[in-house]
Amino acid sequence: MKVTLEKEQENLVKLDITIPAKDAVDAYNQAVRTISQYVNIDGFRKGKAPRAVVERHVGVERIKQEAIEKLMPKAISEAIIENKLDIITQPYITSYDFNVGEDLKVVAKAELRPEVTLGQYKGLTVKVEDAVIAEDALDKSIDALLRQHSTLELVVDRPANDTDTAVIDFEGFSNGEKIVGGSGKNYPLDLGHSNFIPGFAEQIVGHNLNEEFDIDVTFPEEYHDEKLKGQPATFKIKINEIKERKTPELNDEFAQKVGNFKTVEDLKADVQKYLESQRERTNKTNSENELFKTVVESVKVEIPQSMIDRETASLTEDYKHRLASQGIAWDNLVKAQGSEDEILKNIKDDAVVRIKNSLVIDKIAKDENIKLEQSDLEKKFAELGNAYGMPPQEVIKQFGRNADFLASISQQALNDKVRDFLAANNKVELVAPAKKDDK
Repeated sequence: MKVTLEKEQENLVKLDITIPAKDAVDAYNQAVRTISQYVNIDGFRKGKAPRAVVERHVGVERIKQEAIEKLMPKAISEAIIENKLDIITQPYITSYDFNVGEDLKVVAKAELRPEVTLGQYKGLTVKVEDAVIAEDALDKSIDALLRQHSTLELVVDRPANDTDTAVIDFEGFSNGEKIVGGSGKNYPLDLGHSNFIPGFAEQIVGHNLNEEFDIDVTFPEEYHDEKLKGQPATFKIKINEIKERKTPELNDEFAQKVGNFKTVEDLKADVQKYLESQRERTNKTNSENELFKTVVESVKVEIPQSMIDRETASLTEDYKHRLASQGIAWDNLVKAQGSEDEILKNIKDDAVVRIKNSLVIDKIAKDENIKLEQSDLEKKFAELGNAYGMPPQEVIKQFGRNADFLASISQQALNDKVRDFLAANNKVELVAPAKKDDK
């Protein structure tokens, strides 16, 4: 086999591959035998028709394509290895010249990984704001725990106040029309923590059990439904129940109920320990991100448009799937935001960042001989198992045969190893957070 390389625009390389006539004929004859096994030809059992009959039945070109499909994977693989090509996409055939009995000539093209020039990525010192624990963090955490274990008790002798939960029927109208999706029955609305239209919950406060009344609101200008943006609306309300939140007393009995604690002080110590560990995790993540950002900023690389287009298309499809899973149509999102161009521009910008980050990770891994071990993948599967609530073996069983999934897991594992390498070979200084007035 003979291979001639020709560098084309950007990172595209053309491979002129010549396969000896004997190998081409052998592949052609094998293709005849293969095809004859699954086609029905009158007068012959499957696999027994002569070559000439098979050629007349399915056509010579179809046999040639079968032969090329058998020959090319190995031929291209050898060409890549022999010429030490660092490709980023599967090579594709653009043309071929196949006359049985003569050398087979195939032209294939492949995209090469763009050249990455790293700046300084070892011996750096970066400063990161310390994720200090707020003075009231412990009190807020305890309050949240008390609220989590609170109960709702029915109220019948007073109007609703802004700390109650009201169970309501509601029906909305705007510009004389019923609002689609603007009604509900026995809906529990936390009057102090509502995400309804501004002014909705506030107007329920002060009304009594079984009372029926109207409230008037105005939809926000940034509301997702174009027809309702900034529009006035009236909602018919009926209060079916009023419930008062009863928060337990913070005492040793409560501490013993919520965990393996004897006293309130034991509980507070555990919460404080959690806050400290959360701070450590945040500092670690922020340090890794700031360090990686600093490394990337000094990198020089020209990303081919073809790579950007592919990544943008992939991210767009992923975005559409996630929207659909939330019941949001792409067209409705475009209408709400006014322009598809702006959405696609943001996705494209994200694609460029992802590509550059991936190229930098791969380059550092290559230069520092950072390789994945079986234990690295097992660690990622264990993390996924914890996230999905299943044993790692079950994760492997369900996803282990998915090539795209395995590629993604491998890339994540490599990212972790490179980030660990950067953390070990650079210095991070935690500094006091800047005051708001300083920003």
